[in-house]
Amino acid sequence: MRQTIGYQVVLGVGLSVWLVAGTSAGEAVDFAREIAPIFEEHCIRCHHPENKQADLSLDTFRDLEAQTYVTPGRPDESYLLEVVTAADGRPAAMPKEGEPLTAEQKGRLRRWIAEGAKWPDGLVLRQRSKADSTWWSLQPLAAEEPPDAAGLPARWTANPIDRFVYRKLAEQGLTPSPPADKRALVRRVTYDLIGLPPSPDEVAAFLADDSPDAYEKLVDRLLASPHYGEHWGQHWLDVVRFGESRGFERNEIVDNAWPFRDYVIRSFNDDKPFDTLVREHLAGDVIGRDRPEVEAGAIFLVSGPYDDVGNQDAAQAAQIRANTIDEIIRATGEAFLGLTVGCARCHDHKFDPVMQRDYYGWYGTFAGVYHGNRTVATAEQRRARDEALRPLNEQRDRLARQLADLQKSIEQSAEMRAVELEPRWTRPRIERTGTEERFESVEARYVRLVVEGAESNPAARGGYGIDEFEVWTADDPPRNVALAKAGSQATGQNRVAGDFANAYSASLTIDGKFGARWLASGPELTITLAQSERINRVLFSSDRPGDAGEHSVASFVSEYRIEVSLDGQQWTAVADSHDRQPVNAAHRRHRLIEAAVTSEQRRQQSDLNRQLAEVHREINAVPPLPVWWAGEFKPTPSKLHVFVGGDPQRLGAEVSPASLAALDAIVPPYQLADDTAEGQRRLQLAEWIVHPDNPLTPRVLANRIWHYHFGTGLVDTPSDFGYMGSRPTHPELLDWLASQVHDHGWRWKPLHRLIVLSETYRQSSVFRPDAAQADADSRLLWRFPPRRLAAEEIRDTLLMIAGQLNLQGGGPGFRLYRYLQDNVATYIPLDEHGPETYRRAVYHQNARASLLDLLTEFDCPDNAFSAPRRASTTTPLQALTMMNHRFSLDMAERLAERLQREAGSDRAADQVQRAFSLAYARPADEDEQEAAVALIDSHGLRAFCRALLNSNELIYLR
Repeated sequence: MRQTIGYQVVLGVGLSVWLVAGTSAGEAVDFAREIAPIFEEHCIRCHHPENKQADLSLDTFRDLEAQTYVTPGRPDESYLLEVVTAADGRPAAMPKEGEPLTAEQKGRLRRWIAEGAKWPDGLVLRQRSKADSTWWSLQPLAAEEPPDAAGLPARWTANPIDRFVYRKLAEQGLTPSPPADKRALVRRVTYDLIGLPPSPDEVAAFLADDSPDAYEKLVDRLLASPHYGEHWGQHWLDVVRFGESRGFERNEIVDNAWPFRDYVIRSFNDDKPFDTLVREHLAGDVIGRDRPEVEAGAIFLVSGPYDDVGNQDAAQAAQIRANTIDEIIRATGEAFLGLTVGCARCHDHKFDPVMQRDYYGWYGTFAGVYHGNRTVATAEQRRARDEALRPLNEQRDRLARQLADLQKSIEQSAEMRAVELEPRWTRPRIERTGTEERFESVEARYVRLVVEGAESNPAARGGYGIDEFEVWTADDPPRNVALAKAGSQATGQNRVAGDFANAYSASLTIDGKFGARWLASGPELTITLAQSERINRVLFSSDRPGDAGEHSVASFVSEYRIEVSLDGQQWTAVADSHDRQPVNAAHRRHRLIEAAVTSEQRRQQSDLNRQLAEVHREINAVPPLPVWWAGEFKPTPSKLHVFVGGDPQRLGAEVSPASLAALDAIVPPYQLADDTAEGQRRLQLAEWIVHPDNPLTPRVLANRIWHYHFGTGLVDTPSDFGYMGSRPTHPELLDWLASQVHDHGWRWKPLHRLIVLSETYRQSSVFRPDAAQADADSRLLWRFPPRRLAAEEIRDTLLMIAGQLNLQGGGPGFRLYRYLQDNVATYIPLDEHGPETYRRAVYHQNARASLLDLLTEFDCPDNAFSAPRRASTTTPLQALTMMNHRFSLDMAERLAERLQREAGSDRAADQVQRAFSLAYARPADEDEQEAAVALIDSHGLRAFCRALLNSNELIYLR
């Protein structure tokens, strides 16, 4: 069996033994114990197959021998000893980094060479990662029972979570806080589970319920709410980097990815087991074929940013493709396993035991995934559509054949005219770099180019470009009078770029510059001169410098005429292209057909086209099947390789789709054959991720749930359980929660219930200076950590208490921006938010790199990347937005109107009490009421509502 060493010798699947240097006198040098550690510690980081500095790799003996660094049996002739030894007052050449070799280490190398430089067969050295397979998160789940309840306060004994937390507090000399009051608790748990404030009636009902299980009933009601899935679905959408634009420089909007958002919300409301969710995310198209409610899960694969520039350079295109698959690998590893697998793209992971071969095993798993649209429908939907279209398609095909036969007959007649017509085409063809027309001098104020055909389509009257149009006088010397600086004007229909109104304007044809073009959407370009001039020549082009070559960006005209006028009403033709040679075969054919077709043939064409158009209208009237941004899946290459240094042009060893070797000792590994079907590769990975023996997946899931309940996870790096992540504050509790994931069938709601019913969760959030001295961030949970509402919660809250929130769920999202798209996309924030935007923020069509005022200011993440934990910043822009944005002002006005309707009287005191119950789930105290009434008396109810919406208490949970 091939062995691999990285400061350790791999003895078998998942088993390794640490070796120490040291050989008794007289014993032969043991390479694995005495020599390998030297190379690994001092040499291999610069001299390995993916980074062969000086063209030398020390992973095997091959390069040492081939480049005569080592001559077995002759240490004095071995260059290796020379480069690691200081001489003549100069330091040793190697190693360049770190400490030089000790005399004892150099002695070992000399003895090894003297004894023949024996390198064990099949032994490969690797640089060791900081963590190995003994890392805490890679170990099986601990089977320990919760701590004993003896000596704990009675209310901290029932829930195992409390026993873990209490014991940890006691170890640090801390005690928990008393329970939160009922008002704080109902507000906390309502936001926590559904992301919305409790209504005054809901608060009153909870306060009035004195039954022992009042809080449990509240929790169960919230978990059964459809708003639960909207709130917790948003958390998951953060983790899986769901966005509705492509990202990168073009960043086009994606209008049909929303089924994934609805799928996630529905899955959470249905309490779908997480292992099922993983399978559907990675292989929903395989296990849910013809079941859109399952297939939607696989949109996960293509919901990240996607570079669609379409680089024509093959090497660059391969790099972009590799980047695309890398993004899927990273999203998968971090979301489900909490491992930064992507860090092994160019070399073995420097910190975690993930080898480059592991990375490319996953690369082979996802190599068949391509971003794009795909029809997703039930078998019944497909059958019904096929039946509706069958007769229409038959009719269409029959008419198309008749039209084709007629066209063939016309073309045959046209070709017979070629002998007659082609000799008339005596002038050179039109050239993109400059086409000139000379004519008898004529007095004109207006010059018009009338396009009769475009290069790309001889029958089209638009879709061409002109970079400059010159009109020359008959003077000596002649002057170009078609220049804006000479007072001329140019008009013509142009392609519209919403984000740059004049990007393709006709004025570009007279600016005296080349490069930027008028992109025409109509057949005419009219030049109005500053005054009448006697002219005799025009010159125009679409690519005067010739830089574009044959690229379509400089597509030109194919047929035209030039007309002039003194008054802009009466026009006279002075030149045309009819005697020029055609620009291409399609143009030639078009000319011949136009000359040969008879009136009867035109009538027949018109009749057939009319019938065909009617059939097409009927076809288009048949409801289309849903087309989603669900990705396409194509067969993968039969042979896959490691990319040396991450470069697709440098192929290394062959690899096959496989599991991560670091878990081989505890999770049954797999390695698939090269001919394994594309979908089965993804399904096999999903099964491995959710295997009952895989400790990472339930640990990561349990930690994510804890993170969203308390603001920080037991591991505060929710998507990195590796060396660069944090250690758990309560490792035993984390493993116990992970075991509960299994015990409850991978369902989320039982864990929610377990956590929010705990005394740990129900503690007061009151600050205690003594406890904060020992644990400033309350990581040990001596109190409930207060938190600010997330951006979506703040926006939803403003709408909710103003009585404006539209609770319609599902379907295409709304936009808080104006979308403009040409070569690139632009997202302009709306200054005014109409009622069509008054839905929950989770239904916003979240485009990447778009700024959204309130949402952006309150740290809504850019979904170009996964956001496993959100920032919570405090900035002046937050206060300015809440105080002055039109949306905030509108909500203050709507709240004032609501208070006037619902307060029960016109008394300001009653309106204040109603406002406090809506916003804070509590009544105003005497001082608050007095101050608020004074404000209303002085500045009006709207001013009071504006102040209320800008209060800290509104947007903080305690």
